Amino acid sequence: MIRCVIIDDEPLARELLADYLSSFPEVEVVGAFQDGFEGFKGITEQKPDLVFLDIEMPKINGFELLELLDEPPCVIFTTAYDSYAIQAFERQAIDYLLKPFSVDRLRKALEKAHRQLLEPGELSSRLFALHEEPPIREYLNRVVVKTGTRIHILPVDAITVFSAEGDYVKIVSEGKGYLKLGTMGYFEKVLNPEEFTRIHRSHLVNVSMISKIEPFQKENFLAYLKDGTQLPVSKKGMSKLRKVLRI
Repeated sequence: MIRCVIIDDEPLARELLADYLSSFPEVEVVGAFQDGFEGFKGITEQKPDLVFLDIEMPKINGFELLELLDEPPCVIFTTAYDSYAIQAFERQAIDYLLKPFSVDRLRKALEKAHRQLLEPGELSSRLFALHEEPPIREYLNRVVVKTGTRIHILPVDAITVFSAEGDYVKIVSEGKGYLKLGTMGYFEKVLNPEEFTRIHRSHLVNVSMISKIEPFQKENFLAYLKDGTQLPVSKKGMSKLRKVLRI
């Protein structure tokens, strides 16, 4: 049996897909959810083998949902938009069903899923790829993180600094710190360079949060943030700041 869940904000789409899946005795639908928050909880509790996942949903989208999962299941995206296809396959999706799709098209997707689930090595590589740095399409305007079972949506203009913490990045927003699996290099690429500057190998700062910069030890500097935080600024980081701040 393939245990699956459906996550889609359109009730009719959920019902139609569940009806289609009832034609396949090897598939069991163990949950259907209307948004990313409910979907995250459902996946965490049900631990399905396969997720049929819409992309454009309120609150958090399908890609953001996958970022929150420690062990993502196999994924088949279901969406009315073909513009996400490349991004979906770069995220190692098993298949991409463009709405409206037929039962025959669904059957082909399920055959792919079945093959992947029978090949543990291939499945492991897909799960690993889902946690790799996602492809860059446009600058981020928010970051989604979780603490325990709680999900937080952080607008980037409210974020003070990103700092390296081992395999994680610590994100400080409105005086609170959050850890997210990722790299400083990724965030440097996906944030607007006019707004966030890599001032040090361990710190990527929101330049609007800087109150002053002072010399500190040889060619290094200290950046003072509006919340009182002091951060080291390397020679290379100062050069970047000069360009952004035009000083």
